Parts: sequence; C-alpha cells; structure tokens
Amino acid sequence: MTDTIERTPVTRKPKLARVTGSVGPLGIGVATLWLSIIVLLPLAALTVTAFDDGIAGFWDAITAPVALASLRVTLFASIVVALINVVMGTIIAWVLVRDEFPGKRIVNAMIDLPFALPTIVASIVLLSLYGPQSPIDIHLNATQPGLIVALAFVTLPFVVRSVQPVLMEVDREVEEAAASLGASNWTIFRSVVLPTLAPAVISGAGLAFARAIGEYGSVVLIGGNIPRVTQVTSQYIQQQIEIDRPTNAAAVSVALLLIAFVTLFVLRLFSSRGQRREERG
Repeated sequence: MTDTIERTPVTRKPKLARVTGSVGPLGIGVATLWLSIIVLLPLAALTVTAFDDGIAGFWDAITAPVALASLRVTLFASIVVALINVVMGTIIAWVLVRDEFPGKRIVNAMIDLPFALPTIVASIVLLSLYGPQSPIDIHLNATQPGLIVALAFVTLPFVVRSVQPVLMEVDREVEEAAASLGASNWTIFRSVVLPTLAPAVISGAGLAFARAIGEYGSVVLIGGNIPRVTQVTSQYIQQQIEIDRPTNAAAVSVALLLIAFVTLFVLRLFSSRGQRREERG
C-alpha cells in the first residue's frame, strides 16, 4: 500500500518591476534641447550682443550714470517690496490657514490674481486709484512709493504661496504643548512656528525680489519713468532700444540677469542646506 503525500503547491510572488522615475536618455535629450532653445540660446545671443564693443564697452554701458541710477532705483524698490511682503505675505498665509471667515475661498483665489492679470492692467488700475485724479486723494503717480505699491501687488503671491503649504503641515500639537506650559502666543510663534517657516519665507522673499527687479508692465504708468528718480532698469533698457543702442540695452540686461541668477542660486543653496538638515534630524 503506497502512501500518498499531498503536496501543497508553492505560490511564488510575482517579481515587482523596479520603479526608478528615470525618463532615460530620450527624456534627458528632449529636456536639454528644449532648455537650450528656450533659455540657453537666447541668453547666449544676449551675452554676445552685450560684448559687441568689448569688455570696455560693456563696462561703460552698465556704469553709465543713468544706468546706475536705474539699477539703484530698481534694487531699492525690490528690496523694500521683498521685506514688506515677508511680513504681509506671512500674515495673509497665516490667516488663510488658521482662521475661518466668510469669503475665505474668494480671498484665497484672489491671491493668485496677479499671476493671471496682465501687469499693464494692474498699472492702469493703480494709476486710476493713486494717480492725478485719485478718488481717495492719494497721489503716488511718478513717485517711488508708487513703484513699491505696484511691485508689491505683483509679487505678493510668491510669499503667500511659499508659506501657506508649509504652515498647513506645521504640527499643532507642539504649539499646544508649548501653550500648556505657559508660553505666550508670541513665544510660540518665535520659538516653534517661525523656525519651521523661515526657509519658506526666505524662499518667497527671494522669488519676490527676483520678480521685482525685472518687472515692467505694472510700473510703466504709475512710475512715470523719470530718469534717476522712478525709472527702473527695464524701462531704461526699453529706452536704449528706442534710441537705437541695442548693445547698451543688452549689457544692462546681462547685469540684471546676473543679479537675478545670483539671487536664485543663493536660494537654491539655502533650500538644499535646509533639506539636508531635515534629513539629518
């Protein structure tokens, strides 16, 4: 009599495909080609034009008194706007995340309005509100405060949208624990919330600054384009093109691009350091 041994069939788990997220050589090639056409080639052409008269001509173009004055006005207004938006953008992001009020969704949607609205329309609106025929009797036309208001309008979303998602992920239990230990609201914000928000706030401020130094549409009417007073660099560049000095215009454009590139590069380094700290922690 033979014993029959029942064998349980062995089921093998299917081998899962390894997902790497890589697009391969074709994807890299397409991305490189597109970036070259859209970014690198135009920048290379601009740089070549800027040095048509040699290094001496480039230096003379960017150190011309009116060019330097426009750079000073641009940098001053952009720094002031970045600082203002650091405060106001953080407050607005805090209200949108932590508070409930009627019309909150409408306000949240309005934050992105400067992204969708043509900047020249913003300049027209600001001119009608703060211009010579101001209905509220506030006249900012052809003044540096007018420039700051216009630039603050178009750069506010950069800070709000940088801070808002980080604020949504902040652990509220830590704040509640600090409050239970007797910490004041300011102490909780300064010691618990602000260190978490700092990278996002700085990133938003840097993006706002980089956007402001190249702005044209929103300041073209309200600014007045007064040399050495309210003329920003983008307006100076247009002026040089109109009087048939493309080399000077290209040289100042390259200087402006270098400022923006350095700003974004520093932000990238700061973001990378913050990410490494989080991974170590």
